[in-house]
Amino acid sequence: MSADQTLAFDPDCHIFSGCGFPAPGLHTFMYEPIGTVAGIEITKPMLLAVLGSIVVIGFFWAAFNKPKVVPGKLQMVGEAGYDFVRRGIVYDIIGKKDGEKYVPFMVSLFFFVWIMNLWSIIPLAQFPVTSLIAFPAGLALIVYVMWVSLTFKKHGFVGGWKNITGYDKSLGAILPLIVVLEFLSNMLIRPFTHAVRLFANMFAGHLLIVMFSLATYYLLNGIGFVYAGASFVMVIIMTAFELFIQAVQAYVFVLLSCSYIQGALAEHH
Repeated sequence: MSADQTLAFDPDCHIFSGCGFPAPGLHTFMYEPIGTVAGIEITKPMLLAVLGSIVVIGFFWAAFNKPKVVPGKLQMVGEAGYDFVRRGIVYDIIGKKDGEKYVPFMVSLFFFVWIMNLWSIIPLAQFPVTSLIAFPAGLALIVYVMWVSLTFKKHGFVGGWKNITGYDKSLGAILPLIVVLEFLSNMLIRPFTHAVRLFANMFAGHLLIVMFSLATYYLLNGIGFVYAGASFVMVIIMTAFELFIQAVQAYVFVLLSCSYIQGALAEHH
């Protein structure tokens, strides 16, 4: 696949020039390998994911490597971000006593998801890594394994299955139905929706930005210039909206992760 195909873009294609609008599609999310490391082909999204990890680690290392009683600007920003996740998500959902040990993981998860989303509006990168289902699915799998492990560690083998299936004798005749529904919900639907929620929002957002960007260029011909301006305004609006959604999706992903952990630690399902 060529660079032009990847971008769904033909530089000679404009309105009134005899070609149709080059609508973006799935090929917009496909990239040729840019190199090979130890036999593994590296693509742009993979490179951005690695760079995202480096950015998050580098930022917090720089912020807290030499902490001061009177924090500098970088330390203040780091503390604000750390405190936001700790108090605004982890403590609120899991509780201070049980949640403290999970704060580092949740902080890392939040900022990693956020930076992978943010790549969408950063020049040269311009691609949200989480718009590829493999990345949200991998993160959701980590949370899923943690949730299942904690459930059985906290409640034992029998108690763990009761927690997962919502087993409660007081439900009477509908107990078998509830057990089946809860099992399917927790073991299959929960990890699926956890990953797809993030993926679908980033996929749709990126597709819209690409579509209006292409439309702006496509309309730059003759009287279409008037409409190109309106399309460009939509690019700005969608980019600003996407900036908001990127933060919200990182928040929701971590919020749900904390909710699953809380459910594993709770005495009752």
